[in-house]
Amino acid sequence: MKLKDCKYLFLDRDGVINVRKMGGYILSYDEFHFIEGVKEAFKIFNTCFDKIFIITNQQGIGKGLMSEEDFSIVSKKMIEEIESNGGRIDKIYHCPALKEEKSKMRKPEIGMGLKAKEDYNEIDFNKSIMVGDSMSDMLFGKGLLMKNVFINNHTETNIDNKIIDKEFNSLIEFAKYIENEKKYN
Repeated sequence: MKLKDCKYLFLDRDGVINVRKMGGYILSYDEFHFIEGVKEAFKIFNTCFDKIFIITNQQGIGKGLMSEEDFSIVSKKMIEEIESNGGRIDKIYHCPALKEEKSKMRKPEIGMGLKAKEDYNEIDFNKSIMVGDSMSDMLFGKGLLMKNVFINNHTETNIDNKIIDKEFNSLIEFAKYIENEKKYN
């Protein structure tokens, strides 16, 4: 299966869609800043994929730094901004559990992917791509037999190239690549 044949897109949020807050958490929409080109990337994805999902660990909720409602407000505003630019997100899955809890829902575990499959029966993980900026994201994708696209924003230090299918410097770079692949190949 080639990337261009994939129908389902799974994306991490922090560091892929928005600027990662190093050493902290995005607690409100005031702290949420789209990475350059991301809105354009979602417009491209809208025509390239049947379903688009966000899969994100949000332990700031588990630590009591923000509420589920705070997360929901950030998500709603992010979706509105993406939709107003011609893109879409079909659903956001998040795990508020702390790393120490070893939750089956927290990446690199595959629980959020299985929940998406439960909600959208048509998902075929062999025709899916996971896009992320951490090895946790790549292990999640590998665990579900997805293709892995690594966004190298130079925050990950322990890169395992054996579980990465393709690497890009930004989401827009990947979007233009996949659009070109689907159009001309």
